[in-house]
Amino acid sequence: MKLDLSIATGDYDRVRPLIDGTVQIDGVSPLFMTLSAEEIFFRAMRHADFDVCELSLSSFTVRTARGDNPYVGVPVFPSRAFRHTAIVVRTDRGIRTPEDLKGRRIGTPEYQLTACVWARALLQDEFGVAPSDVIWVRGGMEQPGRVEKISLDLPSNVRLESAPRGRTLSQMLEQGEIDGIVGPRLPSCFGKPGSPVGWLFADPMGAAIEYFRRTGIFPIMHVLGVRRALAERHPWLPAALVKAFDQAKSAAFAHLRDTSAAKVMLPFLEEQLLAVRREMGEDYWPYGLEPNRKALETFLRHHREQGLSSRRVAVEELFHPGSVETFKI
Repeated sequence: MKLDLSIATGDYDRVRPLIDGTVQIDGVSPLFMTLSAEEIFFRAMRHADFDVCELSLSSFTVRTARGDNPYVGVPVFPSRAFRHTAIVVRTDRGIRTPEDLKGRRIGTPEYQLTACVWARALLQDEFGVAPSDVIWVRGGMEQPGRVEKISLDLPSNVRLESAPRGRTLSQMLEQGEIDGIVGPRLPSCFGKPGSPVGWLFADPMGAAIEYFRRTGIFPIMHVLGVRRALAERHPWLPAALVKAFDQAKSAAFAHLRDTSAAKVMLPFLEEQLLAVRREMGEDYWPYGLEPNRKALETFLRHHREQGLSSRRVAVEELFHPGSVETFKI
């Protein structure tokens, strides 16, 4: 009899072969739920609602460092993104370079969000702008009252305020109450005709390409987690998940690479795909521990330095030992 499991992820091309049954998970009868990242992370970190789910790498690391993580990871990374586009600013405030953020009031949906960790790491490593150089204002991007989903104990030199009651970060940025926002989504005020809100990096794609050329890092946002008690009871499960999710990713890439008819509504898809493969290699979205070690170690270093981890977490601590090795023929 197969194991009945609830699996929560976003609706991604690299997961759809699992959702539609094209790819099977050995020994598992899955019930897939495609939900927003915010809903999955909140329910997983507050109540461990799912057997297997996509998780915020940052929240996952906080709980791992504390030793109370209900999930253990497998080296499958459903979401990755360069976070040069995560920093938007008022363009009428004299903010021309990252260094101009010093002393500014910058909104953040949650201080510990993975996108925000990577953006702060970028600002510190590349431009010398430390988290303590900024006044952070926490609040909902489009809905007021958002709070951190897990408790934090931040360094004393980090200035973190709450948005006024009933106010959203998008409203505050549009009306000039804050100077910018760092977060995984663009605020609704971005791109409005005549709006003085734009990206900090005028050419974020060019900046990201240059960053990758120098560092080799394609930032990881989310990791796949399996309920720890379940993995202990069924030690074969983590490896089975890695195998299936890797097969699904390969199927999705083959589908995307067939450019006889575009699979997504994006002009110049073939040219863009060729450019990405030239810059980043054939497997530009790798799963597994070793191909991602540098990105993970960089993230974990900054996570600790930013005061989010109670201690420095080793890469190996994130993953079930049965998920980091595989057979070869």
